[in-house]
Amino acid sequence: MNGSVPIGRVVGVPLRMHWSVPLLVVLFAYGLGRQTLPVWTPGRSNAVYTLASVAGALLLMGSLLLHETAHAATARRSKISVEDVTLWALGGLTRMGRPQTARAAFAVAVSGPLTSLVIGGAAVGSGIGVDALLGWAVPAAVLVWLGWANLFLGVFNLLPASPLDGGRVLQALLWWRTGDRDRADRAASRSGQVMGVLLAALGWVSFLRGSSGGLWLVAIGLFITLVAGAERQRAVLQTGLRGVRVADAMSGPVATGADWLSVRRFIEEVAGVSRHSVLPLLDFDGRPSGVVHVRGLARIPRARRDEVRVREVATPLERCAVAAPDELLGGALDALRPGTGLPLLVVDADRLVGIVTAKDVTRLMERQALGGGREPG
Repeated sequence: MNGSVPIGRVVGVPLRMHWSVPLLVVLFAYGLGRQTLPVWTPGRSNAVYTLASVAGALLLMGSLLLHETAHAATARRSKISVEDVTLWALGGLTRMGRPQTARAAFAVAVSGPLTSLVIGGAAVGSGIGVDALLGWAVPAAVLVWLGWANLFLGVFNLLPASPLDGGRVLQALLWWRTGDRDRADRAASRSGQVMGVLLAALGWVSFLRGSSGGLWLVAIGLFITLVAGAERQRAVLQTGLRGVRVADAMSGPVATGADWLSVRRFIEEVAGVSRHSVLPLLDFDGRPSGVVHVRGLARIPRARRDEVRVREVATPLERCAVAAPDELLGGALDALRPGTGLPLLVVDADRLVGIVTAKDVTRLMERQALGGGREPG
């Protein structure tokens, strides 16, 4: 996610934090220290409220991290690749590959909300116990607040609307019941679009009635609507690609370059005459070794272009999307690892025979919409 920085690892997965997280901590701490705690436990000093509210906000962020960690850990147990976990203003985001079974999809989706519900119940119970046994009113209030926040998070995430966890649960159940993954994806994303619009409308009405928190609900509703719309387009694409093989969509011959060339020579001999913005590289034996982005070449200072080899600024083959010509295109796109996108390198017997770009896929879909005819020539 743009604007995020790495801060460590969790369950073997890179952990990132978006710049909006400190702002979120400040907002939570402000609301807890200036509104909630003075009402629940009146008569304490500002220093007590400030310390308790900061601790509560940090604990809430920790519980959000546990929510996402549950997704990542369950995905890895289900043999699903996980790119990273990112904390940001709307909670968290775990980037992972697509589950290959409905059972795995259900397990990954439900793990996060269940974790939040367990944390919420434990925090509320602990808060009640601390108050009853020790009489520590402020720590007890922070724990109860933390518990209710997690309970709300767990229940809200179970709403049947993609990209919320509840939408993933709905998709998994429909997939299991119908055996049609694409149909389940379309239904869950449509539910997400409807729910997003309703949440945005509810938030706007709340804001007009004087609640500033309504704007937060509007933002969440719009986010859900936009992401659900993108997921619906992807589901429609998968349906349209049924039975289509990689060779049907690939473009070729492909402009390639030797990976040992200097950046200057590669620009002059290959990039400068190619129509593609991503170009495959070949090693000494003529086998594909990776791809290089033209925009990456442009960032190399002119004074260094003679000394830098193009392979030094390329994406190596192990991080590229690769498929065989007779492979189903939908399956090849479905198997893309998180963080790996098009173009798709088409390799046959260790030789590059073509590539599939986003434009190639779009052109293929347009031809099918016209009746499935092939382009002339």
